[in-house]
Amino acid sequence: MKTKFVSLLAILLGLIIIAFPVMGVIGVSSLIGLSILLISIYLLVIGVSIIDYNTRGAILDLFLGIVLLLLSICLIFHPAFLGFLTEISLYLAGIMLIIVSVASLINNRNSRYGFYIGIAGIILGLLYIIIGTYIANPIILGTLIGIWLVINGILKLMDR
Repeated sequence: MKTKFVSLLAILLGLIIIAFPVMGVIGVSSLIGLSILLISIYLLVIGVSIIDYNTRGAILDLFLGIVLLLLSICLIFHPAFLGFLTEISLYLAGIMLIIVSVASLINNRNSRYGFYIGIAGIILGLLYIIIGTYIANPIILGTLIGIWLVINGILKLMDR
């Protein structure tokens, strides 16, 4: 039951992240902050849901969730913080997606599609960094995180 809820949550958060860039005029810091906020919510939920049987993975997810939560709050509520992170914010989001994907790869070793979830996140994180270097369009970058969340949720639903 927990896995189904977490999978549906990942799909829902992914669709929200994909829809928000299309909706309009939200600043770059808000988009990146929102993307990171949704990933942090997902990690916190995952950390709580797996704490019974995977304590180390849960602690890793909870720690990453808290770090990303603080980063997202800074990006959303302090636009001047983006000035500090302007050069590295795109790389930071891609690197965080890769780190979260490696954690997912480690935590889902026993599941049927766990390997693919981690690999998809790593590939999308690398794409995030590459596209961020050349395009720097927050709509495309936010969509990549949304795609990863949707893929993650679908593969977790398929894994029974």
